[in-house]
Amino acid sequence: MQKSVAADTSSSASAAKTASFTIVLALSFSHFLNDMVQALLPAIYPIIKDAYQLNYTQIGYLTLAFQLTASLLQPLVGIVTDRKPQPYSLVAGMGCTLVGLFVLAYAHSYLVLLLGAALIGTGSSIFHPESTRMARMASGGRHGFAQSLFQVGGQAGQAFGPLLAAFIIVPRGQTSLTWFSGAALLAMVVLFQVGRWYQAQAPQPVKPKTIGSMPTGAGGFAPGILLAVSVLFLLMFSKSAYTASLSSYYTFYLIGKYQVSVQASQILLFLFLLSQALGSLIGGHMGDRFGRREIIWFSILGALPFTLLLPFANLFWTAVLTCVIGGIMASAFPAILTYALDLMPGKVGMIAGLFYGVSFGLGALSAAALGAIADWTSIDAVYRACAYLPLLGLLTWFLPTAETLSGKPAKKGAA
Repeated sequence: MQKSVAADTSSSASAAKTASFTIVLALSFSHFLNDMVQALLPAIYPIIKDAYQLNYTQIGYLTLAFQLTASLLQPLVGIVTDRKPQPYSLVAGMGCTLVGLFVLAYAHSYLVLLLGAALIGTGSSIFHPESTRMARMASGGRHGFAQSLFQVGGQAGQAFGPLLAAFIIVPRGQTSLTWFSGAALLAMVVLFQVGRWYQAQAPQPVKPKTIGSMPTGAGGFAPGILLAVSVLFLLMFSKSAYTASLSSYYTFYLIGKYQVSVQASQILLFLFLLSQALGSLIGGHMGDRFGRREIIWFSILGALPFTLLLPFANLFWTAVLTCVIGGIMASAFPAILTYALDLMPGKVGMIAGLFYGVSFGLGALSAAALGAIADWTSIDAVYRACAYLPLLGLLTWFLPTAETLSGKPAKKGAA
């Protein structure tokens, strides 16, 4: 009898684990569709630049319109969902992205392009905070792996966006963006099912917890937490600014320096973005195994030698180096996000909104600034200047160790 009960308990636990893993996969697939649609915006830049006679500064403002709406709204959405979880908000966010897609497809002026970009950004701001909470809830304790699996869906979507644009939108024009409305509708169906699962869990607002044995100060946070979060923001800046330089202007850099075709530049952009997806997946797994802080050290500072070499490389080595840089830098995000969530476990929505928002916002500001610098100097000068951004990875030194956070004595020789 006891064996039977134990077997039933083990079977139930296994079924629950499988169901939770299925939810993480569903969220990752939806993230893939969401970010694939969003990636079509920078992918069509070479088309609309000629069609609307835009300069690099105006291209930067399009990225700004998309990323600012995403960054400014995400923390607010996160705060609201921390107080009252919203199981079906992801469906509404994807609906907003769908509308933005149609606006971009049929825009006949630069202002309407800005509106379409802003709508897609708004959809992103609604999607990320609550989906991060759902992935964490379904992680079964493997928070880093769940976040990286969720993140790799988005990174893969960003990679396939330019590739699809190269073979569908470039030959058929701007209005062919509507062909991707099916992806947004499919995501809405999947997210509705995920919302039903989430609602069945009866999620409640989570009260903040004390981190380890660190004494809390003003606002209920340990004194080291605010410093740690500030450092994480600066590390996110170094990553986002450099990634923005590649995501927004890489195709122009390749076309201008190496005279490749638009389609060839989109394929190389796809390879760069695909390397980010692989880097994100590996980074989350390694963070669970070796520690978040160690992965952050490697993923930010480790890209420095390759970013310094990039401006002097030929076409072949440019493609190789950008893939290496993309993979190394992308491995940082799951570690940074999970580290921050561990710091403030009762603020999942707010932290997810802040860090996704900071990523988008810093990318937006960087894209606009880099576009202005490129108009003033050249795209090549932008990449030479950005090569030094990974030096900010040295700030990882100021992050508390796992032993400090848990209140345990540090191990001999621990970093």
